[in-house]
Amino acid sequence: MRWIHPLTSGEPADVVGGKAHGLGVLMRLGLPVPAGFVVGTAACRAYLRDGRLPGGLAAELATAVAGLPAGRVSVRSGAGVSMPGMMTTLLDLPADDLTDAVTEVFASWHTPRARTYRDLHGIPHDLGTAVTVQTMVYGDRDPRSGTGVAFTRDPTTGDPVPYGDVLFGRRGDAVVSGREHPRPLSDLAGREPEVQAGLAHAMAAVEAHYRDACYLEFTWESGRLWLLQARPGRFTGTAAVVVATALADAGVIGREEALRRVSPHDLRRTARIVPPADVLARGLGACPGVAVGRIATSADAAVRMAAEGPVVLVRPETSPHDLRGMAAAAGIVTARGGRASHAAVVARAMGRPAVVGTAGLLVGPDSISVAGRALAAGTVVTIDGTSGEVAVGEPAVTTSLAEAEVERLLGWADAVSGDTSGRPGPDRLRAAHDALTAQA
Repeated sequence: MRWIHPLTSGEPADVVGGKAHGLGVLMRLGLPVPAGFVVGTAACRAYLRDGRLPGGLAAELATAVAGLPAGRVSVRSGAGVSMPGMMTTLLDLPADDLTDAVTEVFASWHTPRARTYRDLHGIPHDLGTAVTVQTMVYGDRDPRSGTGVAFTRDPTTGDPVPYGDVLFGRRGDAVVSGREHPRPLSDLAGREPEVQAGLAHAMAAVEAHYRDACYLEFTWESGRLWLLQARPGRFTGTAAVVVATALADAGVIGREEALRRVSPHDLRRTARIVPPADVLARGLGACPGVAVGRIATSADAAVRMAAEGPVVLVRPETSPHDLRGMAAAAGIVTARGGRASHAAVVARAMGRPAVVGTAGLLVGPDSISVAGRALAAGTVVTIDGTSGEVAVGEPAVTTSLAEAEVERLLGWADAVSGDTSGRPGPDRLRAAHDALTAQA
């Protein structure tokens, strides 16, 4: 059996993993991707079954890595379904370490945080992960290097404006971890106009291919752009409604496809805080919706307190070790990080309203403070995952500014279901989904 596949194989995500599948799309679109290959999910399943790498894989690895340009490599996990930050990534490896690195990634499939994430999302435990091996590119090589992430549209509003984060002179893990404050994507044009032009071309090509708003990870090394990942953006709430209706209006997708892309839950997450409110702090809206709960300053506290009512987890930044607390919380706030940080990505995957990069926020063991104003753990706060506001108490909320798009989408839903009786929006959309499923 052949365990290794070229990135251009065109194999489905359940064979080569979502990361490698996206890289294959980029390569077929003629976009710049570091040379590499992928160890398929079948090899991981064999490892999980037998407790060792399958026969023949070590020889295939040696042959495959010999075909890469000389230099060091990155080794990244990539299951058929996204599991952000839940498994091991190894960067900058002497190629002789490759067999041990692949074993380490396979073994991380059964770490507690990975199992918890799969339990939360209903992901089968026997899928296994692929491993993508690529030539390293260095965002920290010199002053003309850096790293970033980009959305082809704003992930909180759905507006057709590219949005993203960049760090100059840093590697990709610095953006995703949330340890550093990134710069806005717009800063790239002034310092690296050729990189920005290449990225704009890539964003247009990828969105046209997927017929959806998309997410990209990229690095530039000495002024040369490299793309490291691409996938549909999986927008939620207001952004999901705005993007679906805009693409339908443009004729990119049909109205029935637009309805399928918006869940009834998205319609419940279009609320916004109504001024005036006692706003404690402002950050970046990372996942739409409003959440009300008592402040918890650690993952353990969030799990414990959630048994007695909703909590909002407030952290300097999050890591995979905070997963249980994030799952227990009604909403998430971090002091650092951008809209592609661990907190933001996991919050969107879990459907939790989130605010990241909250200016001036200090998180202590039993309290939080902003500009000298302190709130004890257990104080009720409300967060707006669209505007990025964190307010004290429970201010009034209202439907979002996307009300016109919501009503148009619901009109399409009624036309499909044939039911125009007065019902809540989620029920109207669910009826359309049921009708489309019956037609199929």
